[in-house]
Amino acid sequence: MHTLSDKKLLMLKPKDILPSRISLRKDTYDYELKSLAESISASGIIEPILIRKTENGKYEIISGSRRFKAAVMAGLRRIPCVLHRVDSHKAALFSVLENLGRKDLSFFEQAEALNTLIFEYSIPKSLICSTLGISPAYLNEKLQLLKIAPDIRKIIIEAGLKESCAQELLRVPIKDQLEVVNKIVLGEWNTKQTAEFITEFLNPTKAVSEKPASKEEPIRKSAIGDVRLFSNSLFKLITSLQGAGFDAGCKKYETEKYIEYKVRIKKEPPHKEAAAQLKII
Repeated sequence: MHTLSDKKLLMLKPKDILPSRISLRKDTYDYELKSLAESISASGIIEPILIRKTENGKYEIISGSRRFKAAVMAGLRRIPCVLHRVDSHKAALFSVLENLGRKDLSFFEQAEALNTLIFEYSIPKSLICSTLGISPAYLNEKLQLLKIAPDIRKIIIEAGLKESCAQELLRVPIKDQLEVVNKIVLGEWNTKQTAEFITEFLNPTKAVSEKPASKEEPIRKSAIGDVRLFSNSLFKLITSLQGAGFDAGCKKYETEKYIEYKVRIKKEPPHKEAAAQLKII
């Protein structure tokens, strides 16, 4: 047993290490773990795993779950760990504090971690705010994100939408959120454009009445060739597919000459009863 900055450095067998009860990152891809495992095989673990000792004599991970999984994959017989003498509540706080700043952690995963501290560990919001250095308003905004359904969260993350766009989506009734988020993705709108669209979506009559009248405005005789008409039709089709249980999505690509739409539909069909409800508009 050695000492590193007043903390005990242990070389533990993988079987003696328990996974963290707070899993901040939900999506861990095999190719990422494999790449990390190859790096560990070549150079070892540069940054030790942070652990605490449990009542049954085992050691629980505070921070470093991915490194631990990769080390096991690499076949390490001993894993370097730094022992912290903290209880489960402090360990949970420490784990969240260590990981909240990670770039690869989505804002929904951050919100879920904070929610776990409150409802599973019964840690007061005031203590979370003071320990993590965040304001009560920031904490409440994060927790509000969990009102968004998991399937819509997936669309938001896969499309690379910002947290501010997700916050704007909270203004929309739950029954309309799927329709709205698909329009946001198809339009590739920023936060300002998203906010404006949602305001118009929630107040369609007001938006029309506030539009200044123009006597010289030409009357359109036909909507044929209007790109927006095609976009809306495509969006309705994707929404209908998703509503019937299909894993479907669409992305918009724009160049100087063309506007391209890439539609992706999973081959595996949905449940028969759900598929029977599909209406192509």
